[in-house]
Amino acid sequence: VAPTDATVLITGESGTGKELVAQTLHRCSLRRNAALLPVNCGAVSPNLIESELFGHERGSFTGADRQRRGCFEHATGGTLFLDEITEMPLPLQAKLLHVLQDRQITRVGGNRTIEVDARVLAATNRDVEGDVRLGKFRQDLYYRLNVIRFALPPLRDRPGDVARLCERFV
Repeated sequence: VAPTDATVLITGESGTGKELVAQTLHRCSLRRNAALLPVNCGAVSPNLIESELFGHERGSFTGADRQRRGCFEHATGGTLFLDEITEMPLPLQAKLLHVLQDRQITRVGGNRTIEVDARVLAATNRDVEGDVRLGKFRQDLYYRLNVIRFALPPLRDRPGDVARLCERFV
């Protein structure tokens, strides 16, 4: 999977190593010499996440005193890791779907499209299918992200790994 440009959805409980999987996929990819840019979708304010991902033009909102490139532009040539993807607001999910389909963004307040080339890895600790059924996560975006899936089981379901992990850390 690593040497492909396939979008990957990494699922598992908190602490199962989703970010380590993303780092390993990037490190073993053809994009390893470019940036791996992690974005925690649950930690960024819903009011700011669009600007964080797509950037903004000067004057597009109060406080936008200069043009700013977003994460998709910064990750061009590399990998964008969208952690806690299910925390992303529904209106922004539609815009993300558009970017995944067309590989183009428009900065907030802008009117020109910008080509981007970032591999997207996404992760969540929630039941994505359940969120889709409840209308909390777009089904079309789910299919677009779930090209390849890594479901990480918790350590309690992998007792044989405990000894190996202890040896590694000791």
